[in-house]
Amino acid sequence: MSFKKPAIVVNFKTYLESSGRDAVELARLCEQVARETGSSIIVAPPFPDLALVAASVDIPVYAQHADEVHPGNTTGHVSLDNLRASGVSGTLLNHSEKRIKVAEIHDLIGRARSLHLATIVCTNNPGVSVACAAMGPDAVAVEPPELIGGDVSVTTANPGIVSETVRAIRSVRSDVAVLCGAGVKGRADVSKAIELGADGVLLASGVVKAKDKRAVLMDLAAGLR
Repeated sequence: MSFKKPAIVVNFKTYLESSGRDAVELARLCEQVARETGSSIIVAPPFPDLALVAASVDIPVYAQHADEVHPGNTTGHVSLDNLRASGVSGTLLNHSEKRIKVAEIHDLIGRARSLHLATIVCTNNPGVSVACAAMGPDAVAVEPPELIGGDVSVTTANPGIVSETVRAIRSVRSDVAVLCGAGVKGRADVSKAIELGADGVLLASGVVKAKDKRAVLMDLAAGLR
């Protein structure tokens, strides 16, 4: 498993700007910035690009989702075993754009652990965050859905949800990292997240849609220090 704190997790989603060859280029750029700054940067490319990206960079590559199925007659699904075979280090689970049932989250965390895959469970409030943290993932990422993809960071619009989530999770599982996301764009957002007690950030469009992706990544990395 591979999860080093504090971390910047870049979710490529299914944007065309981060698909195919562009997925590899962006992952390599993230790797360059990670090396230059000594930062922990994790990338989560689209499913079709996972194996290629994982073979192209040394930084951790995560999937964006996993299905609670086993290899075999499960057409159209992606199992944890498939992900491990593709060379990834872990996976996101329960993103606001791909919600799954609590029982599935629990089972996937356990199976991922047995396969030496890290898990980051996405949540939308402190209560759900605590429940998921109790299951023992590597990290919980709290993201208010209404702020995802917006211009205002969660650390500005609702800093209380970050600090409250951190306190609540620490009281249950001190070994589970806490990330925050939604609207994160730059150094100030990352610095504020760390100040509020978080172990890093999860973001997508702030990097993927940026005209100067390297400049944004360097700015984000500066916020970790």
